[in-house]
Amino acid sequence: MPSDTPNLTGKVAWVTGGGTGVGAQIALSLAQAGASVVVSGRTESALKDTVSKHSSITSFAGDVTVRNDVDQCCEHINNRFGGLDIVVANAGHASSAPFSLVSESDLRTMFEVNVLGVFNVWQSALPLVKAADAGRLIVIASTAALKGYPYVSGYCAAKHAVVGLTKSVAAELSESNVTVNAVCPGYINTPMLDRTIANIVEKTGLSKNEAQSILKKTNPQGRFIEPIEVASTVLWVCHNNSGSITGQSISVSGGET
Repeated sequence: MPSDTPNLTGKVAWVTGGGTGVGAQIALSLAQAGASVVVSGRTESALKDTVSKHSSITSFAGDVTVRNDVDQCCEHINNRFGGLDIVVANAGHASSAPFSLVSESDLRTMFEVNVLGVFNVWQSALPLVKAADAGRLIVIASTAALKGYPYVSGYCAAKHAVVGLTKSVAAELSESNVTVNAVCPGYINTPMLDRTIANIVEKTGLSKNEAQSILKKTNPQGRFIEPIEVASTVLWVCHNNSGSITGQSISVSGGET
């Protein structure tokens, strides 16, 4: 194991939205570092695919917007593993439309998944994480938490709220053994990005390559972020030597400002 990779042997991690994309990569990276990982999500078939990638990954189906589902997952983790060290709130949802066409329902959905979902997961898991030697609460936010983008006002508003939540919870827990951080990637090369590109193509008539080029221009390196880059940032935050990193919004974006 490389020296800069944390040894997470004996640690227990929970990754929400762990069935696909960056969540699945985070789960795999944590498992490869030695952790026992539980992935949760709404689609059991996707969860099974992640579970098949490593013997230390198991799953629990549930919806982060339903508090009872979240509480049951925490209870399951505690009963099976006797504790919880790392929580990665990755489940999220994005949609795009001009601000004038965003409905109240659209906005509510953005906040239910991207804010309430994180709130439910962190609050439910907190007693277990505080009992750990070095607890970690992490949310996969977005560069949309750090700046504004056109046509995703609801998503930006929700992700900005997540950063506020991160800073507040980190301040409350500053004298504890728990750190709280947001990882903020730019456009990640995942199925969610594929859907975003398809939506642009459908609504604008641009080609797939043209749509990709527009999104890549937001990154000074002119490319998309790879899931492993986000997972590596999560691993860094989980390292024993990262105990002073808390309340931060860590941009993984090729220098985007």
